[in-house]
Order: sequence, then structure tokens, then C-alpha cells
Amino acid sequence: MESSSRFTVFLAVVVSLGGFLFGFDAGIISGVMNFASPFFELTDSQDGSIVAAPTMAAMFAMLVAGRLSDRIGRRVVLKAVAFLYALSAIWSAYAGSYEALYVARLVGGLAFGAALIIAPTFIAEISSAAKRGSLVSIQQLNIVLGFFAAFLCNAYLNHLNNDPASSLTDETVWRWMLGVEFVPAILYFVLLFFVPRSPRWLYLQGMKEEGQEVLVKLHGSAIAKQEAEDIQKSIRENKNTEKPKIKDLFAPALKYILWVGIAIGILQQVTGINAVYFYATSIFKQTGIGTDAAFASGVWLSLTTVIFTIIAIFLIDRVGRRPLLLAGIGGIAASMLLCAFSFSQATYTLTENDAKSLTEEIDVAALTPYYGQTFTNDLDFKNAMKGAIGEQVYKKYEGDILEKATKINAVLVMIGILAFIACFAFSLGPVMWVMLSELYPNQYRGLAIGFVGFINGFASWLISRIFPWELATLGNATTFLIYGVIAAVGFFLFLKILPETKGKTLEAIEAEYTR
Repeated sequence: MESSSRFTVFLAVVVSLGGFLFGFDAGIISGVMNFASPFFELTDSQDGSIVAAPTMAAMFAMLVAGRLSDRIGRRVVLKAVAFLYALSAIWSAYAGSYEALYVARLVGGLAFGAALIIAPTFIAEISSAAKRGSLVSIQQLNIVLGFFAAFLCNAYLNHLNNDPASSLTDETVWRWMLGVEFVPAILYFVLLFFVPRSPRWLYLQGMKEEGQEVLVKLHGSAIAKQEAEDIQKSIRENKNTEKPKIKDLFAPALKYILWVGIAIGILQQVTGINAVYFYATSIFKQTGIGTDAAFASGVWLSLTTVIFTIIAIFLIDRVGRRPLLLAGIGGIAASMLLCAFSFSQATYTLTENDAKSLTEEIDVAALTPYYGQTFTNDLDFKNAMKGAIGEQVYKKYEGDILEKATKINAVLVMIGILAFIACFAFSLGPVMWVMLSELYPNQYRGLAIGFVGFINGFASWLISRIFPWELATLGNATTFLIYGVIAAVGFFLFLKILPETKGKTLEAIEAEYTR
């Protein structure tokens, strides 16, 4: 029994390595854009396009991945995911233009979307009811470990780039940041050959003997027998049901669980998580701590995520899904509002001595009219700097300029960001994927998770796409205020509608929540 348990954990870890690659790519881009944007002379809109490209492709991949895996199997789709990750890494590293980098990241997005849908589906289908929450949460743990590895990689490569003895330059360092993802992608592809096909998928395809063999290997003979009976009972009850279509998800019996899933999928993104992750280095630069310190702060951010995701794994099958979600969303609201308040108190003053200590690439004389002038919001200060020295020069040296000029309680902002990350890591991060993998009946699971994933992906793309515009148009304080208010509204909505699925078999959840 112990060996079967270890085997189940091994499979959960391997299958969710796609999440590690997602996290790595999402984390690495926050450092990449500090160099790639000036290199290609990108506008704010193009910056947003590059960062958001994977999430745009991912939402369409999510829409079809679940249905595709229902037809050809979860494992086959995951192997294609690993290949696409590797292709995207190499293509991105050698991109010679904005367009090439954009398309390469779209390819990576196809892998993101499929991996985020198929991995929790597969893990839920191989897990026992008692351990399903913690095992599915391994997906989120891998995602945040990917972020952690990315921020460490960014900080290390940025350090080498500043070392005169290193061969790295501003023109090449971002290529290494993107290309290193090829290594874990190939490892993921190889390990997938040790993964069996999903037992529930095998039963749905009529391959009962192979399905039974996998169940025994996963849970032992006694539990496998009961699992097989439950699965076959569910299949018999739905044997006359036609292959599900998207419109079937809106049937009265599924309406409640569908809208719960959609609400979770939207709220996970519109509270600003991808904005914080994708633009972490940029956000920390807004506090005036400098570029190097901003890279180092990203490491602390990702380490916090790892710690609190591990806490979630230990709590989710003990405390339950509902308490974790509600506590986390409440904390997210408070954290974003704290950041909004902190940025609203900031002032920006550039002195003549500060200006003279900047790089020679900046035309210091052009800044003369602004010496000693105090700006009470970041928008006016940034626009003044861009008008004086040019937008591209400002973008390249924004961290240095803000470090000289900003007067803000940077510690308070850091507390707010880290608290936000911590609350997300033990709630919306892992719990969303756990609940999506549990709520839907066997024959609808792939389609339903794909549909909700599409909506989640669209919300992610939208937030990633507009975040640079928000900072440039609305300012730091208003941007974080919006996220805080959205989280507060979400808390009261979930207080009313959120169910609890802890400790129930997939078939028992189906019987309880589909009417």
C-alpha cells in the first residue's frame, strides 16, 4: 500500500511538471522585458503583447485540450505539451525581431493552456478522495517552484550581466533567460514515458482490464475494487448520454457547479496575480529600490509563494477548500488596498546631484527644468521624464531614475505584495484547480474544465495585456485599488455560493451537486 501511495505521488509530480514550466516562463519574462524591450525598442503596447502572448494562446488551448484529451488520452496531450515547451524556448532565445518573439511565445502558450487543464484532471482521476486535494495541489506547487527558479535565474544572470568579466551583455542576457527553459522541457518529455494512462479515461474507452491494472497499482486491490465499482456505476448511469457539447454545460443539472467554476476562474485572475508575477521586477522598481534590488525582491516573492503553497498542500484536505479560499481572498483584498495606500503617499523629486549620478546615456541637461520639483504622483513624474529624455531611454533606466527620485515607504509596499502572494498561494492558486478537477461529472470533466479554463485564460490575458497601460494611464495607486476592490467583492460572493468538496469521491460529488 505504501509503494502504491509513493507511485501516485510520483505521477502527480511528473504530470504537473508542465506547471513548473508555466511558472518558469511566467517568472522569467519579468526579467526578460527589462532587456528585450529596449533591444527591440518596444512600445508599452508591444511590451504588453509579448508578456500576454502565452496567455492569449493558452485560453484557446484550454478550450480544446480537455475535449482532445477525452478522445486521445491525457498522456498523449501532455507529451505534445512538453514538445511545444521545448520548441518555444529555443525559438524565443533566437528571436531576431519583435514578431518572431511574439510568435514563439504564442507556441509556448499552447503548451501552458493544455498543461494547466490536463494535469489537474489526470491527477484527480488517479487520486483517492482522502488525498485528492493535496495531490492536485502539487500542480500549483510546481508552478510556484517554476517561478522561484525563474527569479533565481533572473537574479543570477542579471548579476553576471553586471560583471565586467562576463561575456553576457544587455543584448544577450535575455536570450539566455529564455533559452534555459529548454532543459526542464526535455526532462518533462522523457519522464512522461513512465506515466500510465488515466484509469477513468480507460474505463470510459471500454478498456476495463488496463484500467483495473492501473487502479491496483495506484491504490492496492481493496480500494481499487471499490473505485472500479464507482466508476462503472457512473458510466452505466450515463451510458445513453450523447457526447457532451458546450451547450450541455448550461443544463439545469450542471448550472450551479458551472457558475461556481466560472466565478473561481475569473476571480483568480482579476485580483491581479499575473500582473504581479509577470511584472514583478517592474513593480518593485516603482518603489525606487533600484533595478538590482528589484531582481532580488523577485526571489523573495517567489520563495514566499513556495512556502505558502506547501502550507496549502498540508491544509487543503484537513481544513477544506472553502475556508482556505475565503481566508485567502479576504487577505488578498487587504493586501492590494495596502499597496494602493502606500503608492498614494509617494512623492518624486529629482535633484541636480541625483541627475549627475545617472548614466552618461541620459541627457542630464534635458532634466534641468525638473530639478527640485516635487511630483505627488507617479504619472506626472514619469511623463515629465519621458518628455525630457525620450520614452525608450526612460524605460531602459527607469529603475535608476526612480531609485534617485522616489520617496515612499518601500517596506510597506513589499509587505503588501508579499502578503498578497502568500494569501493567493494558499487559496486561489491551488484551490481553484482542485475544485475544478472535482466538481464536474466524469463524462463532462474534460469539456467543463476546458471551458472554465478558457474563461480563466481570457481573464489572465486581459489583465496581463492591460497592466502596463494601467500603470501608464491610471498610476500605481489606482491600479492596486481596483484589484483590492474586486477581491473584496469576490469575498462576499463566495461567502454565499462556495460549496465544500473535501473528503468526497468524485462520484459522490457528482451525485450531490448535479441535480
